[in-house]
Amino acid sequence: MPTITAGEFRNGMTFEMDGQVMQVIEFQHVKPGKGAAFVRTKMKNVLSGGVTETSFNPTAKFESAYIERKDAQYSYNDGDLYYFMEQETFDMIPIAAGDLPDGFKFIKEETMCKLMIYKDKVVGVEPPNFVELEVTETDPGFRGDTATNVTKPATLETGAEIKVPLFINPGDKIKIDVRTGEYLERCKA
Repeated sequence: MPTITAGEFRNGMTFEMDGQVMQVIEFQHVKPGKGAAFVRTKMKNVLSGGVTETSFNPTAKFESAYIERKDAQYSYNDGDLYYFMEQETFDMIPIAAGDLPDGFKFIKEETMCKLMIYKDKVVGVEPPNFVELEVTETDPGFRGDTATNVTKPATLETGAEIKVPLFINPGDKIKIDVRTGEYLERCKA
């Protein structure tokens, strides 16, 4: 396994630390007037999702962790297991509900996702950043409701609930940011 030093950190880089796989979110090389230089790092534990901030000596060495990303189509869920079809072999890969990101409630069947694989084990699922979903339930909008930043609850075709502007009606297709769960825009018919 190749090693990397903290001085070589770049955003998105993955490495092993204390038996965990970490991904660099942000890093900053700091050279104080007195004392030794250090690398301030904000990193995410790929397995648990926890985010931590730590400072490292620039010469600190870590094992590089290669995370393979494979295309897989979300097929269906059966209780607490969600099944993904790997696109090269067409194998069905079950993933526990607890291992899915929060934004997965916006993903409907047959959506392409990326499986994150480390040492032949699926360690995470990356859904697309944006999805288009149909609004199944919301209070009807009223003509003249143009007040800005006024929202109402809406239920989507996946069962997830979000806040939408007053002019959105049942049957409208809307675009959602899966990472934040926010309404972005109404889609053209």
